[in-house]
Amino acid sequence: MSSPRETIEADLKTAMKAGEKERLGTLRMLLTEIKNDKIATGKEVDEARFAALVRKAIKQRHEAAAQFAAGGRAESAAKEQREAEILGAYLPKAVDEGELREAIRGFLTAQGLTGPAAIGPVMKEMLARFGTAADGATINRLAREELASR
Repeated sequence: MSSPRETIEADLKTAMKAGEKERLGTLRMLLTEIKNDKIATGKEVDEARFAALVRKAIKQRHEAAAQFAAGGRAESAAKEQREAEILGAYLPKAVDEGELREAIRGFLTAQGLTGPAAIGPVMKEMLARFGTAADGATINRLAREELASR
């Protein structure tokens, strides 16, 4: 199995040969993020850290697209959205929200947790259980919804 960096490098070469400039620029940016993270941490980027880097980059693209749209720059907003879609292909398949909600509900019941203080243990357990297949924001939102309905 290849590392995330090797995967990006291979896809970068493919995009270069195909002349896909937008994809090429996006992948170069991601590769730079991976290299910077390796320098900052002193170790190779693992799958979990890679997913976090990709999610961060996607979030940045969505925020930029919203700002461009608000500023009347639809073409720039569309470019940011396309880059977010390119990056989205590198995330692992996300766990279904229904399955995640059931896991949260079961954990809350099994542990007898209630109230806002339960968010921490739920986050820790769900992130450990689902890893990169679930993002923290979704877990947090669903946990809050479940706790509010108790």
